[in-house]
Amino acid sequence: MAAPTPSPQTPQVQFLTVEEEWDGQRLDNFLFRTVKGVPKTHIYRIIRSGEVRINKGRAQADTRLATGDMIRVPPVRLASISTEQAKAPAAPAKSFPILYEDDWLLAIDKPAGVAVHGGSGVSFGVIEQLRAARPEARFLELVHRLDRETSGILLIAKKRSALVHLQDQFRERSTGKTYLALVKGHWPLNKKVVDTPLRKYLLPDGERRVRTTTKDDAESMRSLSLVRVRTHYEPLAQQGLPATSLLEVTIKTGRTHQIRVHTASSGHPIAGDDKYGDFDWNKRLAKQGLPRMFLHAWRLKFSHPSSNEAIELRCEPGADLFNPAERTPE
Repeated sequence: MAAPTPSPQTPQVQFLTVEEEWDGQRLDNFLFRTVKGVPKTHIYRIIRSGEVRINKGRAQADTRLATGDMIRVPPVRLASISTEQAKAPAAPAKSFPILYEDDWLLAIDKPAGVAVHGGSGVSFGVIEQLRAARPEARFLELVHRLDRETSGILLIAKKRSALVHLQDQFRERSTGKTYLALVKGHWPLNKKVVDTPLRKYLLPDGERRVRTTTKDDAESMRSLSLVRVRTHYEPLAQQGLPATSLLEVTIKTGRTHQIRVHTASSGHPIAGDDKYGDFDWNKRLAKQGLPRMFLHAWRLKFSHPSSNEAIELRCEPGADLFNPAERTPE
């Protein structure tokens, strides 16, 4: 589909029809590729404000498109916006540790502190850096997302057919995504399922957050986490640290901040979580050398998009993640 090219002097509303090749794509990714000359920060701004509409209704950046959808894009002055874009730094080429790669997909170990894509105040992320490092690649798209603060397995599709196939698996919950999380306190061994609905909301400054809610909430999203205790650790009195638990958490639904909110609302916040955690405990952990949130995408099971072969990837945590209870006091 040809990209719209409105005149900078007389911007007009654009109506774009989703063709078959974009079926299943996220709204933000669709706009990045089809509305040329507009920086990602502006794309996210017009989506959040409701100026972008799908079939006359409001949508979110992660809304999945369907063939035939009609998308309304508000007038944008490309000439003035391009100045802002010119100031934004180009994504530096960067490679990441490869866990698996073939002609269809790429799996990497995403480091903590790096966004998966640019937008919302972030100039670039993993996908932009990979594209810069692989200019010969005709197609590189994120299959799923990880929080900026979360490390571990991230899948990238190298063909559109692979992207659609893999995203269908994620949407149908036929994948197995298991994370390692260090939480405060001794998680009950018999608490193996957290089936608590979640709801998104915005802070006064516009930052996105999530909280638990009830099933009768019209905006609730069913959120299911399966929890297995790997190890219980006793308190460290000398360091002033409480008991902890190392959990394996398998998510059956991929809600924003799902594990973080489910554990925190159960009274067991994740170590180092600066949004939903125990901030005093986080400070004490930082003094012990834990530099970030202890949440790591450890294992991923899925079917190969071409052969349907069962694939299981594992990625052990890096040296920056450790449990203070396993370190000998100085």
